[in-house]
Amino acid sequence: MPNNKHLTLDDRNFIHTGLNNGLSFRQIALHLDKDPSIISKEIRKNRVPIFTGSGGRTPNRCIHRFSCTTFGLCDDMSCSKSFCRLCKKCNRLCSNFQEEHCPKLSKPPYVCNGCNQKDICVLSKYFYRAIPANDSYRQNLVDSRTGISFSEDELAYMDELLAPLVKKKQSIHHICVSQANKILCSERTIYKLIDQGVLSIRNIDLPRKVRYRPRRRELTFKVDKRCRIGRTYQDFQKYMEEHPDIPVVQMDTVEGKKGGKVLLTIFFTRSDLMLIFLRDHNTSQSVIDIFNYLDRLLGREDFMRLFPVILSDNGSEFTNPTAIEYDSFGNLRTRIFYCEKSSPHQKAEIERNHEYIRMILPRGTSFDGLSQSSVDLLANHINSLIRKKLNDKPPIAVFSFFYGEMVLQKLGLKEIPADEVTLTPALLKSSKEVSDDEKDLS
Repeated sequence: MPNNKHLTLDDRNFIHTGLNNGLSFRQIALHLDKDPSIISKEIRKNRVPIFTGSGGRTPNRCIHRFSCTTFGLCDDMSCSKSFCRLCKKCNRLCSNFQEEHCPKLSKPPYVCNGCNQKDICVLSKYFYRAIPANDSYRQNLVDSRTGISFSEDELAYMDELLAPLVKKKQSIHHICVSQANKILCSERTIYKLIDQGVLSIRNIDLPRKVRYRPRRRELTFKVDKRCRIGRTYQDFQKYMEEHPDIPVVQMDTVEGKKGGKVLLTIFFTRSDLMLIFLRDHNTSQSVIDIFNYLDRLLGREDFMRLFPVILSDNGSEFTNPTAIEYDSFGNLRTRIFYCEKSSPHQKAEIERNHEYIRMILPRGTSFDGLSQSSVDLLANHINSLIRKKLNDKPPIAVFSFFYGEMVLQKLGLKEIPADEVTLTPALLKSSKEVSDDEKDLS
């Protein structure tokens, strides 16, 4: 047996083909010179669920689908279905729904690749695909070799332990030695936690640390790699099926020059309005601080009305979702979900809206010279641009219609006259010149 236990893309292609041809795990393993248990684990870990019908038949996973005579669940008078079991909404709406699971999926090969019934089956199906499985493996490999993985509870414990001692001017080394039985990580890891801003301790609190020149290399840091559990894109789709009328807010980061200031963008899909916030560093704490600020600024009622569901990518700055979803008292205020890795199309609206930012701040432009007031000006001009999809209205007007002028004022947004809207670098240049003139006058 070879020492290399990692499967390659060619290995996964053979597994895919072998499953389609009905080969057993032992036969596949023999060809790849692997243990059958490796093949079994690979398939169970990377199988993908599919909840669609087959052969033109409506998907219905209910155990009562053959005998059920229920009708009128959706109260849609225009519905042409004689019984609800013929409608794709049935499983979601019916209180008597009981899912039937295919018994073949509980034993090898655990997937439907080689099943001769898959073209007519209306139950939940699982398939193994080589390329998605290999992409998932590569991403997990990268994640395992980057950053540090801490849960929110572990971070809170470390902060409660370290902060009082640092305030007494104890060095990190002193704390690690004296509290060795309580510290969860190495001294070097603590410095990384402080650098990333996930603790209340700052580098300025460390007398000797501020004397050192910072490293050029920016650390990649994920607060908690388990943050996606229950927050995947599939979970998001399921949640939206259950709450179809809830508006979705998309969130992303726009970078300037590496290591410099960054922008947090928050996009309201219902109105196309975009909030933009300037951050000194691309850390999870900076994102948390912004949402805590918005909660205080808007009030809890308006905050929950504006941010019922947030869809984000997998950036390290968004990997502390609990601190955003809950306030300091443990009250739920929003829900966060994550797109699949390398899938910007799943939040295509905010990605497209970033083009307006790049008209004013081209790629490679440093954000270090910006202030929040200049960013607010940029946002006002973008949100005042008339959009065809909004029936020739600017996003700021549509947003005001949905949420009211008072909310608009709280956010500091102001509509720019149509003939004054500017989406070129000259916008911020001219604003800077005006600001400098005002300083001279004063």
